[in-house]
Amino acid sequence: MLWRLFISFLKIGAFTFGGGYAMVPLIEREVIDNRGWVQREDFLDLLTIAQSAPGPIALNTAVFVGYRIAGIWGALSSLLGIVIPSFAIILLVAIFFADIRDNKIVDSAFKAMRPAVVALIVAPIVGLSKGLNPWLLVVAAVTAVAIWWFGFSPIYVLVVAAVAGLVWSLYLVRKEGNR
Repeated sequence: MLWRLFISFLKIGAFTFGGGYAMVPLIEREVIDNRGWVQREDFLDLLTIAQSAPGPIALNTAVFVGYRIAGIWGALSSLLGIVIPSFAIILLVAIFFADIRDNKIVDSAFKAMRPAVVALIVAPIVGLSKGLNPWLLVVAAVTAVAIWWFGFSPIYVLVVAAVAGLVWSLYLVRKEGNR
């Protein structure tokens, strides 16, 4: 199992451009659809925790999935699998970047990848929002507007959301207790 975790996350790490959010749909497809290691609802929970934890979301997701599947060794195996390709590529780029820094072809290639990276980031958002309560979509949209348009700090938004979630949970518990 450890070897399969390592290879799965090695493939994801090697063939994803655009950072952590671009890896999420590949991780989702691999661990839910291809391998059946995690149920979709559980993956959403893991993704939420990974997003809340410090560090890159793809790395956190890989660690949480690996831990869920095979404990601490699974987390380490997934971590190594997702990190090794990026480390090797960045090492090679750092070695040779000085020679190609001003190359117009390289610059054009990076500019051409931007729309694809945006699509890879938006795709999991759309996919994961299917079946979600419409009010939660409204809350997500209002939160995005508050951060982007009005410049609210994401930290304060997360704190307010956590407090609101706790209050809502307490309300539901009390409502159930009164029945």
